[in-house]
Amino acid sequence: MPVLTRLIPSPVVVDIRPGALDDLAGVLSDQRISHSGKLAIAVSNGSGARLRERLEPSLPGATWYEVGGGTLDDAVRLADAIKSGHYDAVVGLGGGKIIDCAKFASARVGLPLVAVATNLAHDGLCSPVATLDNDAGRGSYGVPNPIAVVIDLDVIREAPVRFVRSGIGDALSNISAVADWELAGRVNGEKIDGLAAAMARQAGEAVLRHPGGIGDDAFLQVLAEALVLTGIAMSVSGDSRPSSGACHEINHAFDLLFPKRAASHGEQCGLGAAFAMYLRGAHEEAAYMAEVLRRHGLPVLPEEIGFTVDEFVQVVEFAPQTRPGRYTILEHLDLKTNQIKDIYTDYAKAISS
Repeated sequence: MPVLTRLIPSPVVVDIRPGALDDLAGVLSDQRISHSGKLAIAVSNGSGARLRERLEPSLPGATWYEVGGGTLDDAVRLADAIKSGHYDAVVGLGGGKIIDCAKFASARVGLPLVAVATNLAHDGLCSPVATLDNDAGRGSYGVPNPIAVVIDLDVIREAPVRFVRSGIGDALSNISAVADWELAGRVNGEKIDGLAAAMARQAGEAVLRHPGGIGDDAFLQVLAEALVLTGIAMSVSGDSRPSSGACHEINHAFDLLFPKRAASHGEQCGLGAAFAMYLRGAHEEAAYMAEVLRRHGLPVLPEEIGFTVDEFVQVVEFAPQTRPGRYTILEHLDLKTNQIKDIYTDYAKAISS
């Protein structure tokens, strides 16, 4: 009998709204998540610790673990600490570093993960990847998707605004990343998962076209949903292709070449996406993306994050080396130093006019 459909790895619960944390105990008592109430909850000593005071009375069966940072060693220590606790699930409560540590630890001990995000800095909160610092720099580790995602928009508004801005840049970069994927399909015959591409592109377009701003619940709802959908798109495709193209190569190049000066992930990805759109000849789309990035307070020129034009040219030239085997507009054009300088000059004029 032919297979008529496919199973998509995705959370059984996605709760995104103001006040969602008030019902966290109810979400966790879902029989698919925890039947006994025994939970291992990983928190930071910052926002997570403050939320612990609020949530602890409603979660009497939980054990709380403070996580020092976002390193592989932190994640391994967390796994070692919880493996003998006979828990039903692991809860990552905090920002991206805490959730990534909890993702890795839960996968290591074979427990489902509930992601409770306190900021919207990037699309990793629902992705099948844990990004952790290690002795060699930074590594990405494959893990299962969270079984549930809870995002309280009241908590999101209390986080520093730079986190929301970073999430906006990461979401918008989907549009450029999918265009790179389609380019690789046309030129190299790379297989494109149409569902994953559609999910990632529409997530980016929803943020791009929304008229609201960072302080609006309606906009934050769309942004949070876009980041969750992007994570699921990566699960559907089995890799980061739906959300990572030239935009992320440029981001990685900033991080590797200037580790002490790099800006946030989303700022660099948003700038990289606008420039990559211009590189592929989508000049009107690049200008509109730059306009939206500016409206939300994100950079569109390297000097806005403290880099000279020459440094940005160096970043763009180095970027393809950050993801060997990935084909994007950067590999396609194979630009030399002077060519990048000339195109950047045109780009800067186009988005400033």
